[in-house]
Amino acid sequence: MTSSPARVRFAPSPTGHLHLGGARTALYNYLLARKTGGKFILRIEDTDQKRFVPGAEQEFMDGLRWLGLHYDEGPDIGGPYGPYRQTERREIYQRHAWQLVEQGHAYPCFCTPERLEQMRSLQMQNKETLHYDGTCRNLPPEEAARRVANGERHVIRFKTPQEGATTAHDLLRGDITIENKNIDDYVILKSDGWPTYHLAAMVDDHLMNITHVFRGSEWLGTFPLHVNILRAFGWQEPTWIHLSIFLKPSGKGKMSKRETAEAMKDGYSIFTKDMGSLGYTPEGVNNWVALMGWGISEGDDVMSLAEMVQKFDITRLTPSPAAINFTKLDHFNGEHIRRMAAPDLAARLKPYFTNAGLEVSDDLLLRVIPLIRERLVTLDDCLPFAAWFFRPQVVPDPKDLVAKNLTAAQSAQIAQRIYETLAPLPHITHDLAEPPMRQLVEELGYSPGQVFGILRVAVTGQSVSPPLFESMELLPREVILERVQQAVELLKNA
Repeated sequence: MTSSPARVRFAPSPTGHLHLGGARTALYNYLLARKTGGKFILRIEDTDQKRFVPGAEQEFMDGLRWLGLHYDEGPDIGGPYGPYRQTERREIYQRHAWQLVEQGHAYPCFCTPERLEQMRSLQMQNKETLHYDGTCRNLPPEEAARRVANGERHVIRFKTPQEGATTAHDLLRGDITIENKNIDDYVILKSDGWPTYHLAAMVDDHLMNITHVFRGSEWLGTFPLHVNILRAFGWQEPTWIHLSIFLKPSGKGKMSKRETAEAMKDGYSIFTKDMGSLGYTPEGVNNWVALMGWGISEGDDVMSLAEMVQKFDITRLTPSPAAINFTKLDHFNGEHIRRMAAPDLAARLKPYFTNAGLEVSDDLLLRVIPLIRERLVTLDDCLPFAAWFFRPQVVPDPKDLVAKNLTAAQSAQIAQRIYETLAPLPHITHDLAEPPMRQLVEELGYSPGQVFGILRVAVTGQSVSPPLFESMELLPREVILERVQQAVELLKNA
C-alpha cells in the first residue's frame, strides 16, 4: 500500500452508460486517492467520435456524484493538468507521436485499407495470427518524410521491438512476459490525426502525473505495448492494477444485452443510471461493487464510503472473476437503509410517495419510518408497505375483506364487532386497542388471523402492512372508525 499521495484517474469513453464495472473502477480510484490524501481525476476519453453518445459524458459526471465519488479535477471543474477531454488535446498527441517517429520508435504507414484487407485475408487463409506485415516499417526515413510532406494519407504505427521479450508488472498478477514477436505494430495515430487509446492514455497519464492505473483485465492483451510506449519515451511507469472481470449471475461468461434485459424485468440493472429509480442507495451500490474484487472478512463487510476509505488496501484486491450477485446487492442495500438516521431515510423516501401522487406529512412520515425500516430492501418498497398512510381514503376490495374459510356475512358480523370494540376507546393506541381486540378473538372463537386480517384490510386497504396496532396508532381515531364502518357496509353488500 502506497504511503505517498496517489494521483489516479477514472477515464471513461462516452460511448455508452456508466455500468457496474466502470463504477467499481471509479470507486477503487476514489478510495486510493482519499486513503493516501491524493487526487481523484475524471478524464473523458472521447476521441472515438464514431461511437460517441450524446449525453454520456454528463451521465458519467452525474453517476459519480450520485455515488458520492466527487472528483478533484475534471472537464467541468478544471484543474492544473487540463484540458480533461481528449478531443481538446489533439495537438499534444500529434506532437508526441512525431516525437516517437523522430526517435526511431514509430513510423508513418501508407498502406491503404484495401491493401490491409488483402493482407488480413491472406493471413487468415494461411491460418496466421493477424498482424501488420511491416511493409512501411522498413521504409527509409527520408522517403517516409517526403511522402508525408507530399500529403500522402498515412497513419503512425509504434515500432515494437522484434527481438527478445517485454516483461511488465501488474500489482495483482505479478510479472507478465510476452515475446516481442507476438506484439503487433499498433496504430497510435490515425489518418485523421486523432490518436488511438494506446498513445493518448499513455501520454495523458504521464502528463497528469498518474501514479496508479486501475483498468479492466481486457487490456492485458495490449499491456506490453503500453509499457513499451512508456519506455520509448523514457517515462516512469505507473503501478498497474488490472481488475477482475464481472461475470453474469450464472458465473458463465460476461453479461450480454439479453441478460441485462432479463435483469431489468426482475428489478435489477448493471447501469448506474437505473439504480436510483429502482430504489437502490449509493451506499448499497458502492458496498456491493467494492466487494466484487476486494477480499474482506464477512463481519466487517457492511461499510460506508468513509469506512471503505479507512479499510481500503490495494494489496487485498483479487484478480479472480466475480459473478454479479443481485441478492447480495439487496442485502447490502437493506443493511444501509437500516443504518440511516430517520430524517435521512424520510428525505429519501418522500419522493417515492410524492411521485405516486400522494401528499406527504413530514411528521407522519418520520413516525412511519420505525414501522417499515426493517422491512425495506429497496427504497421503493416504501410504497406497498406505507402508501396507505398518506391516502385520504382507502376502499378495499370486498373480496379481500372476507376472512379465510368464512363467508361475507360472517366477516361482516366480525367487522361490526370490531367497530363496537374500538368505538368506546378514547384513543386507538397499541396499548389500549390490542387487549380488547384479543379478548374479542377469544369470545368469537375465530383465529387471530381471521379477525385481525379483516381489521388490517379495513384500515389499510391491503392484506400486508407494518405491525397493525402500531400502525393504527398513527392515524386519527375517527379515520380508523370510518374505515371499519365502511368495511361493514362493503361486506353487507358483497
